[in-house]
Amino acid sequence: MAFEKDGYVLHTREVQLKGGKDQKIYYFCKTGKKPKSGKPCDMPDGYTTGINKRTKLPYLKKK
Repeated sequence: MAFEKDGYVLHTREVQLKGGKDQKIYYFCKTGKKPKSGKPCDMPDGYTTGINKRTKLPYLKKK
């Protein structure tokens, strides 16, 4: 079951950094829209969500 917050769904994907290291990134996408890459996911351990006051978009932050 994917994590949802205020009409957005949390997604994740693996990216490769310039140094060759692989890193998992998390991002929110509007409910009903399908991003070009990535898949819906649950909330990662050690994180909480916030809402940007200016844009009203959700984001992840470490506890």
